[in-house]
Amino acid sequence: MAILVTGGTGKVGTPLVRHLSGQGVDIHVLTRKPDDAELPEGVTAVAGDLLNIEAMRRALQPVSTLFLLVPVTPHELTQTLLMLNLAKEAGIERVVYLSVYGVREYTNVPHCAAKHAAELMIEQLGIPATILRPNSFMQNDLMIRGAIQRAGLYAFPIGSKGVSSIDVRDIAEVAATAILRRERSAGPLPTEIINLVGPDVLTGKASAAIWSNALKRPITYGGDDTLAFERQVAKHVPDWNAMDLRLMLDRFQKDGLRASAADVDIMTSLLGKTPRRYADFVAETCVNW
Repeated sequence: MAILVTGGTGKVGTPLVRHLSGQGVDIHVLTRKPDDAELPEGVTAVAGDLLNIEAMRRALQPVSTLFLLVPVTPHELTQTLLMLNLAKEAGIERVVYLSVYGVREYTNVPHCAAKHAAELMIEQLGIPATILRPNSFMQNDLMIRGAIQRAGLYAFPIGSKGVSSIDVRDIAEVAATAILRRERSAGPLPTEIINLVGPDVLTGKASAAIWSNALKRPITYGGDDTLAFERQVAKHVPDWNAMDLRLMLDRFQKDGLRASAADVDIMTSLLGKTPRRYADFVAETCVNW
């Protein structure tokens, strides 16, 4: 039997597949273009699209464990619910689903609402699953590289309440452990929810200060105007995507996305070390720039 990874060539999926390879398990990665997929040796690229039902039925036939990561698109909810129903139809009782931190509170944010509905569907279908809820990705800051480098601005309007951003490599590591534990268990394991967080509480000004220290020059927080940020981002991505991002940032400013001490302790236990710090991510990024 095989592990099927969706989203296996993206930010989280790429390091996840690296963690899974060489573990003595059969790994299949879903992709629209299998001939173009750059995967580790021994990993199988499987042709498929989450909206192509018959292709997905074929892809799920040999699968014992499913890692379900559905990208943020206008069809995210439809794709996710179809896949969960197909997994139930195929008798798959080992699922790891990538949700989002704050999913039950941020219900006006489209991608959070989609993931909230997915969690409810997992419960209603009775699918044994590990639900992973990552905080904001540190790697999202790569979107504002130009503003940091050229204008000296930390342009993400995350506000002053604080978020506990996580490195995607830590997400991948915990996800790989969860997948392997379910795959190797004698039977289905109980459903569990794990909050994936970084060890630091970051504000806009604190983030700017960390970039200033790493770059050895002043980086200023660009302020809290999320609508201006949406309009700028919409020059580079679809406007629905820019608005989704802005709505999330509005909630960051209003409510924050701070991890509890217990969340950080659980992450430390799962990783066997302190989760990667934001300052270390920034320092590493600046070297690569």
